[in-house]
Amino acid sequence: MTDRRTEIAANLAKVEERIAAACAAAGRKREEVTLIVVTKTYPASDVRILSGLGVRHVAENRDQDSAPKAAECSDLPLSWHFVGQLQTNKVRSVVGYADLVQSVDRSKLVDVLSREAVRAGREVGCLLQVALDAGTSGRGERGGVAPGGIEELADLVAGSPGLRLDGLMTVAPLTGEYAGRPRAAFERLMDLSTDLRRAHPAANMVSAGMSADLEEAVAAGATHVRVGTAVLGVRPRLG
Repeated sequence: MTDRRTEIAANLAKVEERIAAACAAAGRKREEVTLIVVTKTYPASDVRILSGLGVRHVAENRDQDSAPKAAECSDLPLSWHFVGQLQTNKVRSVVGYADLVQSVDRSKLVDVLSREAVRAGREVGCLLQVALDAGTSGRGERGGVAPGGIEELADLVAGSPGLRLDGLMTVAPLTGEYAGRPRAAFERLMDLSTDLRRAHPAANMVSAGMSADLEEAVAAGATHVRVGTAVLGVRPRLG
């Protein structure tokens, strides 16, 4: 465990240096960017190490893995973010531990999230996942709502009991006009965030950037970056 803590601490320090350098290059203050460590596929023991090192935000993407992990770590001062595509039959479980769902992308999901948040007596923060690769179907390869659908979905979230509209999230697309252009993709997300905040001023969170492209996200103006591999190492294979 000591060796693992040393490894994670060293990786975390390197990521912190990257974020600080990116903020300096962009003329931003370091405190403007929040690090979310993506702990999917890693054990609860790693989450405990991260908490001990001062990390306060962790993210998961599969309820069957994250629910027991969150329960095991419920004594820690952590905010849990759900970042994966969320099926409606998993919402009740996810609402039990997630403080924020970053992958809200359709009205049916909003309805179920609202119902379960009210039932649990909780307020759940929501980010709309934006699909910058959305084709004629209006959805992206990895989920998400097309830019043209943001306004309607945002209004729905904002008017739903138990939910709080916090902002936007995206993943750099693998296809379409933004493929291989993460900086351009994140700048587009910032433009969409500006539009959103005209109607919903408090929805100022912008979650973008991962291990490979966090610098581009910070340069574009992201408020949160989601980093897994650069902190915790190469992911173990899922069974």
